[in-house]
Order: sequence, then C-alpha cells, then structure tokens
Amino acid sequence: MENLLLIIVLAPLVGAIIAGFFGGTIGRAGAHWVTSLSVALSFLLSFYVLLGLISGDRQPFDGTIYNWMVAGGIQFEVGFLVDRLTAMMMVVVTFVSLMVHIYTIGYMADEEHNWPKESLAGVNAYQRFFSYIALFTFAMLMLVMSNNFLQLFFAWEAVGLVSYLLIGFWMNRPTAVFANMKAFLVNRVGDFGFLLGIGAVLMFYGSLNYSEVFASAAANPNLTMSIFGTAEWQVATVAGILLFIGAMGKSAQVPLHVWLPDSMEGPTPISALIHAATMVTAGIFLVARMSPIFEMSDVALSFVLVIGAITAFFMGLVGLVQNDIKRVVAYSTLSQLGYMVVALGVSAYAAGVYHLMTHAFFKALLFLGAGSVIIAMHHKQDMREMGGLKKYMPITYWTMLLGTLALIGFPAFSGYFSKDGIILAVAESERAGATFAYLCVLGGVFVTALYSFRLLFLVFHGEARMDQHTREHLHESPLVVTIPLILLAIPSVLIGLVTVMPMMLGDWFGDAIFVGQANDVLAAVAAKYDSAWGLILHGFVSLPVYLAAAGFLTAWYLYIKRPELPAQLRQRFAFGYTVLEKKYWFDELHLNVFAGIGRGLGRFFWKVTDAGLIDGVIVNGTARTIGRVAAGLRRVQTGFLFHYAFVMIIGLLVMLTWFVFGAR
Repeated sequence: MENLLLIIVLAPLVGAIIAGFFGGTIGRAGAHWVTSLSVALSFLLSFYVLLGLISGDRQPFDGTIYNWMVAGGIQFEVGFLVDRLTAMMMVVVTFVSLMVHIYTIGYMADEEHNWPKESLAGVNAYQRFFSYIALFTFAMLMLVMSNNFLQLFFAWEAVGLVSYLLIGFWMNRPTAVFANMKAFLVNRVGDFGFLLGIGAVLMFYGSLNYSEVFASAAANPNLTMSIFGTAEWQVATVAGILLFIGAMGKSAQVPLHVWLPDSMEGPTPISALIHAATMVTAGIFLVARMSPIFEMSDVALSFVLVIGAITAFFMGLVGLVQNDIKRVVAYSTLSQLGYMVVALGVSAYAAGVYHLMTHAFFKALLFLGAGSVIIAMHHKQDMREMGGLKKYMPITYWTMLLGTLALIGFPAFSGYFSKDGIILAVAESERAGATFAYLCVLGGVFVTALYSFRLLFLVFHGEARMDQHTREHLHESPLVVTIPLILLAIPSVLIGLVTVMPMMLGDWFGDAIFVGQANDVLAAVAAKYDSAWGLILHGFVSLPVYLAAAGFLTAWYLYIKRPELPAQLRQRFAFGYTVLEKKYWFDELHLNVFAGIGRGLGRFFWKVTDAGLIDGVIVNGTARTIGRVAAGLRRVQTGFLFHYAFVMIIGLLVMLTWFVFGAR
C-alpha cells in the first residue's frame, strides 16, 4: 500500500514540475493535459483506497516513509496515516481539483489578454497556473495524509505559500497583490499559534507522531502547565486552543477571516479549489483529527463553539449586502465554515466533517457557476449589471439552482442532511455556549436562503441590466466549463441520501475520530432517526426548513415582486447597512490598529535603534569620533621647526616636573 500512496501524493507534484519548468516546451495543451491526468490518476487511486477501506479489503495504514533525523529521541519523519477520514478527504480534494483543472481549460483560454503586451510575467502564464493548482493539490494531499505534526506543519505552510501564488496570480493588478499579501500575513498570525501548539504537544507529550501523542494524552488527561505565575493550565486546553488558532487562520474564522473575501481577486478556478474543498477545510480536518486532545478539554471546545457560531451567523449577514457575485459566495463559505466549526465545538466531529464533504461539492459548483456567469459577462462581476441570464445560460442556471438548494438545506439534498445534522447536534448539546450557537445556526438558515436566492434572482431573473454589447454576445459557456458543473451537481443532489446514515450518524469513521461517551450528541440524534427518509420527513416539520422557506420568500418579494424596496430599506436602515457594508470594520481594525501598531513599532525601532543607536552612535558616531581626533591631530602637524622645538621643550619640562615632584 505504501507504493500506492506514494503514487497518489507524488503524481500531482510530477505534473506541477513538468508544467512549471517545461511549460514553454510542452505548450498550453501539454500543461493542462499532464496536470489534469496526474490529478485524475490521484483521484482514481484515492477512490480505490477508499473502496478498499470500506469493504475491508484494506486496513488503515500508519507508517513511516522516510526518516529525516532523530534528535533527543524525537523522530522527524515523512509518514502517512490513511484511514477512512483521510481517504474521504483524499477523494474530495482530488475530485474537486480534477473538476477545477478541466474547468480551467475553458476559463483561462484567453489568459494572455489579462497581461500587458510588454509584460514578461504573462509569458507561459497559462502553463504556470496549471502548475500552481497541481502543486496545491500535492500540498493538500501531504497535509491530510500526514501522520505526524512536523509533516503537517510543512504541508500546512506549503498550502499557504501556493495559495499566496494563486491569489496574486494576476500580479499586474494592485488589488490582487494586496489580497495575496493580506492572506499570507493573516495566516501567519494563525500559524504562529499553530506552531506554539505543536511545541506544547512536543514538550508535554514527548512526540510528534499522532498515535504516540494521543496515547500519551490519554494516559495523562490532567497534565498541567504553568504559563504566567503560579496558575496551572491543563495542557490539553492550551494545546487545543493554540492548534485551533492555526485552524482559525486557514479556515477563516472570526477575527482571522478577513483574507478570504479579498482573495476573490484571484482567478475563479482557485476560488473553488481553495475556498470550497481544500485549504479552508484544512482547519476543520485538523480539529477532527485532533479529537482525542480536544475531547479532554471542555474549555477548548467551548472556545471553538463560540467562534464558529459568531462566524456562521454574522458573516452570513455581510453576504446580504455584497454586489460582487464571487464575494457573495465567499461570505457564504465563511458562514458554512462556521457551521462546521460549531459541529466540532459540540463534539459532533462526524457531522462537521460530513458537512465539509457535502459543502465541497455544492460550493465548488457555485463558485464555478459564478465563473461561468463572469465569462458570459466579459469578466464583469457586479450583479447589479446582470439579470435575465436564465434564457441565455440554462445549464449554468439549473446547476447553480441545484447547488443553491443544497446550500440552503432543501430536504433530500446533500446540504440538508449535513446542515440539519449540525443543528440537531447543537440542540442536544449542553456545553457552555451551545444555546448561543443554536440561535446563531438557526438564524443562519434564514440568512443563507436570503442571500443565496438574492444572487439567483439578481443574476438570472428579472430584467437584463447589462449594456447592449454584452447582451448581444450572451451565450452558454463551452462544454469544458459546463461539464464540471454537471458532474459537481450530481453529488450535490444525491450523495446525502446514500451516505448520511453511516458517515454522520453511524460509526463509519471508526477510530479515526474519538468522542467521549458523555459528549456523543450524534448518538442521541441517531437514536431518534433510523434512516435518511426519517430525517427528510423530520425536515418538513422542523423550524430550519421553514426558516429557509422564509428566506426564499423574502428574497422573491424584495428582488422580483418589489425590486424598488431594497433601495428604500437601505435608506431607512442606513446604519445597519453601513455596518454590514463595512464588514463590522474588521478590515479597518486589522489595517489601522494591528498593522498600524506593527508599522509604528517598526518605525520606532528603525529611528531609535537602527538609525539612532546603530547607525547614529555606533557606526557613524565612531567614524565621526575618529574624524574629529584626526582633525585635532592634523592641526598639530604644522610643518614649522620652531613649533616642534617648542613642543619638545614643553614636553621635557613636563617630564622633569613629574620626576622631581613625583619622587617626593
């Protein structure tokens, strides 16, 4: 199995190297073929591994592939842990990546027009983009397949680096450069906490290997540490919170969420790749994988729960006032990530990971559907300049409608099972913060339906609001764009019916996820529903479905029946609208306060320490002192003989005086 896993993880890397270093030789077609086939191979083999684990023909693999070194009894290694949790992630990552590769062939077909003619950066940009997305797939596979914290951290950083390259791919655009730098710096904040968490794990549990760490943690559940003064903190609490801070950065949780909406400056395919199925879900996977540590600390789980609840509801509200089609979907991603984190916070890890899987399909579909609209609109993204696209783009419309129904949790669609499962789990929880979280996830249902159908109505229904030139050239996107939409729509609709009972309410993940008996809220949910159809019937008598219906009706009334009302409401509730439009001033907080303090400290240390002390006193001061001494000595050397004789006589008198009076 080891060789099989190596092929899965290395195939995208090989494709990335060929497309990146030999892109000029193999050309555009060569680049997209070699990367797409390499990712397709990884997907097929990942699916084969998953089927083997499900059938029992294969056993979970946990082994070392390569030893870097051993220091102080600690092994630094490359290793794989492939169980059902990992295999599911491998399949999701490679499938969505494959759809993105195919879609990119159509979306980036006119890529050369995005670069100034004199710009060398645009040379082989098409090939470079395919190299980046294949490299991203490799980094993500290394992350989810890791069996130790060191490899996890390096893969974590590699994912961040490649996302930086992808978000700022159009480097000739200042907004893209600002967005990728913002993403990179905000993630560094989270990664600092993540690194401290790994350090705490190594210091107190004595290993970097997952299985050894979990065994040590289980053997010492009440192990404490002192941070400030004599106060003792539970190691599991400190390590859990620090590791979650890393997850907050990658999975864009408040207040480290500000990078994700701005990252829409990158090409649309990477929005689906990074923000639907891969990078932003890395934090969710991390917490689920670390469940043996989190289960020992109610404090850490409550912290996770409250952060997720705030993100789920309040970020969804911001999506209501966005006019950029991609930013609406981006804020939807923030909200849905909040739902996943809420599930983790109430120990419903299976529900959180299950929503991760279903969300990957329908959110990738919505991002790619938005990209299809952008192609038709000649890369205009403002929904106020759209309208009436349904008759011109039927495939895009119907697939996006299916994705929207899955997103809002329409009964029997994949998103219904995962989102409703989270709400039911939160309702069963008695953990501190669960009541607040329950209200947030319920409110989020209404908000999700409202902004989702607002997008559909503004883009596909009503009167056409685009200019005449754009209207005359409207047409459906080519097959290379629409086929991935159709393939993503299928699991968005059907996968929940097949998988909800074993994966979310059963013991499908086995030992990959640990839940304490007292915290098993999903067991309480499973006791009430014995089939997927039972969950569907429950949906029609539960509050979430009616909240979603209210959101749909509100959107219909505001944007179809009375389209003049939104402007009137904006004037009447100007302050609330401003709060949402300013995104609660989080950007200003980061830029003017946190970044401002950093810049101020930098200027202070530059002026006082660097320019003042080092340059002014030590370097330049020394030079000035030597110069002054030399200038003084230079005046003594006059060249006149009587001056020298006078100095000699004075010197002789001084010496005689010292000898005479000094001897006494």
